[in-house]
Amino acid sequence: MKILGQIVDIPNRRIYKGELTIEKGKIKSIIEKDHSINDYIMPGFVDAHIHIESSMLVPSEFAIIAVTHGTVATVSDPHEIANVLGIEGVEFMIDNGNKVPFKFNFGAPSCVPATQFESAGAIIDSEGIKTLLQKKEIKYLAEMMNYPGVLFDDEEVMKKIAWAKHFDKPIDGHAPGLRGDDISKYISAGISTDHECFTYEEGLEKLQKGMKVIIREGSAAKNFEALIDLLPDHFENVMFCSDDKHPDDLLINHINKLCARSINKGIDLFKVLQVACINPVNHYNLEVGTLQIGDPADFIVVEDLVNFKTKQTYIDGELVFTGGVSNIETVPFKILNNFNTSKKSISDFKFESTSKEIRVIEALEGELVTNQIIEDSLIENGNLISNINSDVLKMTVVNRYQDQKPAIAFIKNFGLKEGAIASSVGHDSHNIIAVGTSDEEICKAVNLLIETKGGICAVSNKEEKVVSLPVAGIMSDQNGETIGKQYAQLDKMAKEMGCSLNAPYMTLSFMALLVIPSIKLSDKGLFDGSKFEFTSVEVV
Repeated sequence: MKILGQIVDIPNRRIYKGELTIEKGKIKSIIEKDHSINDYIMPGFVDAHIHIESSMLVPSEFAIIAVTHGTVATVSDPHEIANVLGIEGVEFMIDNGNKVPFKFNFGAPSCVPATQFESAGAIIDSEGIKTLLQKKEIKYLAEMMNYPGVLFDDEEVMKKIAWAKHFDKPIDGHAPGLRGDDISKYISAGISTDHECFTYEEGLEKLQKGMKVIIREGSAAKNFEALIDLLPDHFENVMFCSDDKHPDDLLINHINKLCARSINKGIDLFKVLQVACINPVNHYNLEVGTLQIGDPADFIVVEDLVNFKTKQTYIDGELVFTGGVSNIETVPFKILNNFNTSKKSISDFKFESTSKEIRVIEALEGELVTNQIIEDSLIENGNLISNINSDVLKMTVVNRYQDQKPAIAFIKNFGLKEGAIASSVGHDSHNIIAVGTSDEEICKAVNLLIETKGGICAVSNKEEKVVSLPVAGIMSDQNGETIGKQYAQLDKMAKEMGCSLNAPYMTLSFMALLVIPSIKLSDKGLFDGSKFEFTSVEVV
């Protein structure tokens, strides 16, 4: 097979008229050849860190959409399903991903459970990590979120890192805000990347100390604007990722959008494309082509080098997207889940108190980090309740794996004026998390998800809507277009109920993410992520 176009040669920083010859899935030759075709042939995009589960799609369905944006590969951390189902969940992702022509590169989830301060559905210890790292499909040790364990030389944490070194596989980091001597020690343990930087200064320090910085722009956490100025001087050590991308968002764009935004800022084309297409392949030793002779024929054809609108996507020489249609087909799969809690009563969500002030989680738009603030309490019949007027709403995390009393806290900036929203996508352990205007509405939303054994929902004064997520309680068994539309409708409903956040459900899912400071809620109670210990809702 021969393909003509404008060849984008990233390593040699040149663009020329040429012809590709593809044979047996590999690039046999690239020659200069005069022709009148204006389309550009370039390497495909690689998402350098993503949790496929956050798209609410199984890998095969994710691939169907991703190729429409010119994405040919991902560096995928199956941490979410691992926290629900353990190694069985990781094997499900690998098996499902292997059934379609797309290059998923899975990691061994290093933190299952993420912390000892929450209830997960599984445990992957250092022996489990050893088992996973021996698989050819496992390319790296996924994000080491337990940075206190690294700093204090936790025996089990260090064994996991040692196995990654033994098998000569990269180690991903996760250390938001870590600076100074602490980040130096973290890096010296062998940890090579971080996608959690949220300031320019933090990113610069990590780069200067030898880390690769992955600029993240997901559905909720958006750090592109804060970090993009690092790219021009440090393009050899920077990558792009989405981390978490919800289905409605994925239908619109992927890594292509970050390239377009970078070009719009006047950044050099070849630097941008090295970040988006080359660096992840080199760092993680991926079997992904970069448009070189002898490489796998993984490349895309785009209209221009400004917006990067994809016309065709090839993976191993197979045309997987053309004419606006993905050629990847839906494949059958077995549904796995782990959901073992019973319905709750309204009284389960009461919080008896006489405290005049309470400790509140302040959610921040576009950030995973939160602030800890003190607010006046609102008490009715001895029960702390939501204060709609001050936007201090009751929230809960409910253990999905066994019957336990729900944990209660309060949160600001969700803005709901009625009803409640809930999700069983609650990082990292994926217990049920809900925010609402009354105990009754919270209870109703939680029970809807218990009935469906996983999903996201909204309940208002007029209606109830649920998007079922039967695969591990975090992924759909439907196609991307269907789940994307359903999710968009639910997102719209939450905003009609008063939610002012850009991505209500994505933000909600991170309010149980204990490893990101400063204050979050697990199924065991309110947690101070800065001190790595539980704290009280009541201010004494």
